[in-house]
Amino acid sequence: MAIQMAQVSIENIDDVEGLNSIMTVLKNISGVTAINLDPKHNVATVSYDDTDTSIHALTAAISMVDYVTQPFPIDSPQNPNPHHNDL
Repeated sequence: MAIQMAQVSIENIDDVEGLNSIMTVLKNISGVTAINLDPKHNVATVSYDDTDTSIHALTAAISMVDYVTQPFPIDSPQNPNPHHNDL
């Protein structure tokens, strides 16, 4: 067991829900021992046991949060009911 510390980017996640989502996904990764979010500098500092997880798992989890917290354009296929003429 070797505890490592890594800083990973949390750019584009600038609201409370996004930050809470980051905390949730990182807490759910086996081996994560501590998390410190610094949204002012767009960085998360994470301590983890490198026998249980890796920096790649941390960045993958954060990139998924970034993906799901981004709004879709109104006419994208993810929005099943676009209302272009509702003005």
